[in-house]
Amino acid sequence: MATSAIAQPRPAAAPSPADPEPWRFTAASYAWLMGVTGSVTARNQVVDTNASFVDLVQKSNTLFGLMGYFEADKGKAGVYLDLVYTSLNFGASQTNYRNPLPGLRISTAASAALSYQLFIAELGGVYQLGRWQHSETSATSLDGLLAFRYWNNSIAASFNADINFDVGRRLNFDRSFGLATARADAIQWVDPILGLRVKHQFTPHQEIMVRGDIGGFGLGSQLTWQAVAIYGYGWHLEGGQNLVAMLGFRALGVNYTAPSGGDTAINEIMYGPILGVTFRF
Repeated sequence: MATSAIAQPRPAAAPSPADPEPWRFTAASYAWLMGVTGSVTARNQVVDTNASFVDLVQKSNTLFGLMGYFEADKGKAGVYLDLVYTSLNFGASQTNYRNPLPGLRISTAASAALSYQLFIAELGGVYQLGRWQHSETSATSLDGLLAFRYWNNSIAASFNADINFDVGRRLNFDRSFGLATARADAIQWVDPILGLRVKHQFTPHQEIMVRGDIGGFGLGSQLTWQAVAIYGYGWHLEGGQNLVAMLGFRALGVNYTAPSGGDTAINEIMYGPILGVTFRF
């Protein structure tokens, strides 16, 4: 039997089904109006610090530094990267030099200057532990976080003091002179971090995010912690993107002592308002 030489038409390919859980991306640029309280130690010289954002702005070379956040999510899981870089200069009125010897007193006229350069890179994963839909436009979600926070610090302290040295009743003299500069570069370590994050959507335009974490556990620093609260107001753009203005507060604490001993240490709390813009797509 002869067969037909005419090719049979092929059925049209079925369109690919839409991804039920497409990737979601969040990119943010923000300014952290940072104040600092605590102490730093460089070569056994301890300097107490207590400076507001206004104090630091008057002395520092950088106003806000470089700060950014990026997150990619698919389904319930995601990854994120948070970067902070700033260079802070403390004047005499924001620092206090601790006496290194018994009987050594530094007058209130002493000047102590401190430069502190800070870079933090936090890379982690996030997983949605629960989500509760309150209405068509309102919902709350709870996320767990597991991350690693990399610190790179550089400290330079210089002192010029009016010294009153008094040991017992027989030795007492006054003298003004400069003390040697204490410097410690590239103090770096990595902290494991565990945290929780709560997001609540009030309306299609208003939301709030609260986050807390703790880490270090003696593996990097002795202890580090963070608390963040941010309110966002958003606008829907063409193409499904969102632009969100952020206003919040952030506090980040660390207690670190170098493995070599107490000659280098950082025990600081950095805190202040956050202003920024987030783009979601």
